[in-house]
Amino acid sequence: MIEAEAVPVPARAKPLAARPVVAIAGNPNTGKSTLFNRLTGLSARVGNYPGITVDLLSGTTRLAPACDVELLDVPGSYSLVARSAEEQLAIDRLLGLVDGKRPAAVIVCVDATNLVRNLYLLLQLQELGLNTLVALTMTDEAPGVLADAGPLSHRLGCPVVATVPRRGQGIDELKQRLAELLDTPPLEPRRRWTPSSPLRRELARIRAALPSHWPASDGLALWALMSLGEGDGLRHVPDTLRAAVGKSPLDGEAVDDEAVQGRYAWLDREIAPLLSPSPRRALTERVDAAVLHPVVGFGIFLLLMFMVFQSLFAWADPVVTGVEWLLAGFSELVSSLLPEGIINAFICEAVIGGVGSVLVFLPQILLLFLFIGLMEDSGYLARVAYLMDRIMKLMRLNGRAFVPMLSGFACAVPAIMATRTMERRRDRLLTMMVVPLMTCSARLPVYTLIIGALFPASAALGFVSVQGALMIAMYLFSVLMALGAAWVLSRTALRAAPVPLLLELPPYRLPRMADVLRMMWRRSKLFLTEAGTVILGCTIVLWVLLSFPQQPPNQSELDARLERAESAEAAEAIEQERAGARLRSSYAGRLGRLIEPAIEPLGFDWKIGVGLVGAFAAREVFVSTMGVVYNLGAGTDERSTTLRDRLKRELREDGTRTYTPLVGLSLMVFFALACQCMSTLAVVKHETGGFRWPSFMFVYMTLLAWTASFLVFQGGRLLGWQ
Repeated sequence: MIEAEAVPVPARAKPLAARPVVAIAGNPNTGKSTLFNRLTGLSARVGNYPGITVDLLSGTTRLAPACDVELLDVPGSYSLVARSAEEQLAIDRLLGLVDGKRPAAVIVCVDATNLVRNLYLLLQLQELGLNTLVALTMTDEAPGVLADAGPLSHRLGCPVVATVPRRGQGIDELKQRLAELLDTPPLEPRRRWTPSSPLRRELARIRAALPSHWPASDGLALWALMSLGEGDGLRHVPDTLRAAVGKSPLDGEAVDDEAVQGRYAWLDREIAPLLSPSPRRALTERVDAAVLHPVVGFGIFLLLMFMVFQSLFAWADPVVTGVEWLLAGFSELVSSLLPEGIINAFICEAVIGGVGSVLVFLPQILLLFLFIGLMEDSGYLARVAYLMDRIMKLMRLNGRAFVPMLSGFACAVPAIMATRTMERRRDRLLTMMVVPLMTCSARLPVYTLIIGALFPASAALGFVSVQGALMIAMYLFSVLMALGAAWVLSRTALRAAPVPLLLELPPYRLPRMADVLRMMWRRSKLFLTEAGTVILGCTIVLWVLLSFPQQPPNQSELDARLERAESAEAAEAIEQERAGARLRSSYAGRLGRLIEPAIEPLGFDWKIGVGLVGAFAAREVFVSTMGVVYNLGAGTDERSTTLRDRLKRELREDGTRTYTPLVGLSLMVFFALACQCMSTLAVVKHETGGFRWPSFMFVYMTLLAWTASFLVFQGGRLLGWQ
């Protein structure tokens, strides 16, 4: 009880297991996460975009001294009828279907500007016998809609507190009401509508089939009848219950209609008369007239996406360069302080280099989530999903998948993290599986080297050169392959019943920069602490593969030649030769020779195989690795004429050219499709919570790359190309 504040006892937090659990539920976009943050002081993601709470967040709040409760921020849902695993997460937590632990109370966030429809969820919770408290949010946007919360509380049979969570208004009263509610005994299930006789009989039959550890209530039987079916994607549902639902003679849509109409009829009859008309959102309507226009709206969308694309490509580049410069300087400093040897190389190249390979992603991650946060909080991202859904669903992708896929042109790592804006796990997985097929910026150095070395710059189509046309073609190729892969995966490995886009367009609001910055920090921290550690570990493993054995077979000969070197240039050339010999004899070099039989049908020799192994750290590393392989030094870049000339002159044992335009085309196709990026795999592992999906991604993309390169190279040879 809140009155306990008067007792002068030291405030001691209860053990977590002893604290009452209180769930915060509500429709998407009702300020649920804002209220959670206000009550707990944590930084749960706050967004003006439906379905932002895709994880189960928890925290504690103190109602009074020695009276702490654990709060759960469950995913937003319009109703408890679950069709996906994410929707089931909400009902699992609200009803304790998995562990038998039900919350002591549920705070239901209800948008005051849309009060009647938001109360539908409350009626379902009360039918299931849960103690409820209504937190009436957005009251500052609906002044005068509800003059007095007392009559509404009386009709609903639960406390109603008007709040403005972002300003902290009503929070103290909410805590007081919650403390009082926790001292009341659980309520019996309350149903405000009367089922028909056939439905009552079915509810009784299905109630008898409920598992013994589930509450035996009509409300839960009705949930099963309305939720279970072919392709529902729900887990932890006993087969006996599915069989009982499958035997129901009632038409599923008729059951849905009867329950939905019964609840809304009560709301219209009992609640609507208590309310004044909601204020018109004139500004939102005027802006939507342009933003949702089929032509103008699409143009606005493309303009904004161009800004996002440009920021990830160009605006992040100076910061990335700065990070690389700082780390290079730090590495040189550490190297100068340590004695030469393997410890020096490990710390400077593997550890500091590995940290650098993690930190270089931060600028793009921060920029991408800055734009996503601004679009979410302003309400625009929901309009993007609406605009793009018609196009994306042709490939069975969610309309919200467009932003991550576009971001994939810059870098797959932040793009995969951006899939969290989608509620359904299947939609997120499908988008994650195809985002790495988009031409990221790391592929550009490889394309630039190959195109510059093997294809002429002469005009091909009027003002478009062969080289320019090839670069454009690689971009189009990646888009077509990504959409094609989505089409295939959506009908095979990630097949699911189509779910219509159920979307509420929120009013436009000024973004809350504090919330946006907190989200950017939270996402970056997650990347650094979880995905970043995996990337660092993989970097160290690759360093070992590329660095050992330390001594090349001709070490003595190279030492002797170095002693006889007459100039600094000659000594440098010998050192570059030593580095090349060391790489060729390293474990990575041996791996390149080992995979040569597998890549030979693609037109690749073992030296390209070494480059492919090195590129697993990052695709652009292929260029510097090839520079070392050909004794040109690790500082070689894609515009090096020396490396280009070397590729042109490289011959096989039979005297034929190693690198022909056909080999170059095959190599670019391989790079376009293969998952040559450990950072991408690490982030997918983090986002999916296991190795299953990153393993699947690596296997399917590698097979796809090998097959496509094989068809290009062997098909080209059959046509007489070189």
